[in-house]
Amino acid sequence: MKLFGGQAARAGNIIVRQRGTKHNAGLNVGIGKDHTLFALTDGEVEFRRKKDNKVFVSVKPVTE
Repeated sequence: MKLFGGQAARAGNIIVRQRGTKHNAGLNVGIGKDHTLFALTDGEVEFRRKKDNKVFVSVKPVTE
């Protein structure tokens, strides 16, 4: 875990380094070939558990 929920992320920042997909990519988050999750836009990191008990990582964009 490189960044936690509520922390600021800049585009390109690595959020999670993982083996397999323990955490899934949500909005504004990309996934690398080694399953690394990274931010696509600047914003605040948000972790959310869905109905099927999977964890999704999203980046909520900054509004100025």
